[in-house]
Amino acid sequence: MTESSPTNQVRSRIDWRHAIATYTRPRVLQTLALGFASGLPLLLTYSTLSAWLATNGVRRAAIGTFALVGTPYAFKFLWAPFMDRVPPPLPLGRRRGWGITVQILLIGAILALGMSDPKHNLPRMAVLAVLVAFLSASQDIVIDAWRVESLTPDQQAPGAAMIQSGYRIAMLVSGAGGLLIANYAGWFAAYATMAAFVGVGMLVFLLCPEPKVAVKDVRAAGSGWQAVQQAFVTAVIGPFRDFMRRPLWPLILVCIFGYKLGEAMAGVMSTPLYISLGFSLPEIAFASKVFGFFSIVAGALLGGVVTTKFGIRRSLIVCGVLQSIGNLFFVLQAVGGHRIGYLALCVTAENLTGAMAGTALVTYLSSLCSPAYTATQYALLAALASLGRTVVASSGGILSERIGWVRFFLVTSVAALPAVLLLIWIGPRDDTGKNQIEPNSSDIVPDSGLNKS
Repeated sequence: MTESSPTNQVRSRIDWRHAIATYTRPRVLQTLALGFASGLPLLLTYSTLSAWLATNGVRRAAIGTFALVGTPYAFKFLWAPFMDRVPPPLPLGRRRGWGITVQILLIGAILALGMSDPKHNLPRMAVLAVLVAFLSASQDIVIDAWRVESLTPDQQAPGAAMIQSGYRIAMLVSGAGGLLIANYAGWFAAYATMAAFVGVGMLVFLLCPEPKVAVKDVRAAGSGWQAVQQAFVTAVIGPFRDFMRRPLWPLILVCIFGYKLGEAMAGVMSTPLYISLGFSLPEIAFASKVFGFFSIVAGALLGGVVTTKFGIRRSLIVCGVLQSIGNLFFVLQAVGGHRIGYLALCVTAENLTGAMAGTALVTYLSSLCSPAYTATQYALLAALASLGRTVVASSGGILSERIGWVRFFLVTSVAALPAVLLLIWIGPRDDTGKNQIEPNSSDIVPDSGLNKS
């Protein structure tokens, strides 16, 4: 035992170094850029757009109606089979071709939205905002598929962390940054700048090779109705049929649905809790923007390291438990009352542990996708994972009124534990060998510089 102990310590240090060093791989860094491009359009059709409308005297009822323009994000799985199987207009490969096509259209739509006038073209702005959201959701489909197919198994967790980090950085740029640009140079300048930033993701698709995944396009034999039926079965039925071949697949879906349920319930009612305790909106905004932003990015990156080090199954369990513990800080806040220190601690703990669990979950969803149906299956699984936030978590207000803040947040802290317990039974087996595999030849780069991969 005494002879093997130093060896185990050295191996452990190497494993941690490997997990951290994976973030420096070109493909993983490219995923950060794609995450940035993915996150830019969201606030341009949400809070930034609302600020633009409000400063131009648009009625609050109309501004509230504009929240519906984000609907395409919830239903992107409906056209994911099309992008998964139909050849793109640009002959650059299945992912690169669709990615660049969508991004060109997205840049044009953002510019058109930025040239609109809320005082005279409100219906036109609504149509363009829906178009931006649709193209943004389509971009997400391609980026998620590219990430899953391009990264090796040991890079999936850091890739998931990078995609979340890039997304959050982009939201800060298009949110706070967009408002600052609009204040000094006008709204068109703000939207034009964000459209130019989408080019960051386009550079990745232009310079990087197409993922090497052999998939047949939807070009059915025969003609007429028979060809349509065959194409439908291949593009739409195929992903479901393929997923249902997995053992215990219904329980897998239950785990995915329930894993982030407690965090979603707490997140919906966090701001009402802060307001009920007497915190002002500037205090809440400062804590969310500063402590929340940095803790989310740190949690996403840390979750990637933990998942690479310990494997998907153990990281899902550990991060799931930590996520539940993070919700207990809301109980501390409810009991402690109006204390700025508690607010900073609560926001940091909840965002840090939630982001760690988010990285583990994204890695798990990526591992469940078949190479033949990556875009469709990931879009469906991601929609299921967010369903708890949109459906079940909406009852948080009623529940908190009936049982009080302390009991409510105690409930949220245990809401995800059934999913964690299921993962102990059905979760993927962690194989250290699989987590330490050699990188692809395209990922091997000299230590002295960057490579286009």
